[in-house]
Amino acid sequence: MPTVFLSPSVQEYNPYVDGGNEEYYMNLIADAMEPYLEASGINFVRNNPMSSAQQAIADSNSGDYQLHLAIHSNAAPTETKGKLRGTDIYYFPTSISSKRFAEIIEENFKAIYPNPEKVRIVPTTSLGEVSKTKAPAVLIEVAYHDNRQDAQWIRDNIGNIARVLSYSIAEYFDAPFVEPN
Repeated sequence: MPTVFLSPSVQEYNPYVDGGNEEYYMNLIADAMEPYLEASGINFVRNNPMSSAQQAIADSNSGDYQLHLAIHSNAAPTETKGKLRGTDIYYFPTSISSKRFAEIIEENFKAIYPNPEKVRIVPTTSLGEVSKTKAPAVLIEVAYHDNRQDAQWIRDNIGNIARVLSYSIAEYFDAPFVEPN
């Protein structure tokens, strides 16, 4: 069976516009993914929420993982704070596997995000969890936590986000997706 390294954000210092923080909500998503992955026979290991992103990369690289998924929420630059919405899915541009996984997530995420035209894949060489991992990697910014509508959407859709990400992992591995009991 394939094994995925799940890396929800360790950024507790990134506050949501109306309470909570990025680390808290992204770990709720990862928590909600576990039953789907277990039911589908997909092994996973999670990062330590008390460590750093650099440690998550090192931990991922120390194992034999077939995929690395970093789960984050976004914040706009100061001049557009609170005004942006959408989902960005980052992949490593020279990795066919990374791009393929990003495209799978993009297609599946459009079904649940309220503005599907704002779900997009973005090549990057500057994000460590995409460019420095041995396993093919994707980093998803599920929505903007400094935008009230997006922050509320995240809170209201923890289960839906977890299901879609888990379904996307199963699709990537061509594994049957099984709903947990």
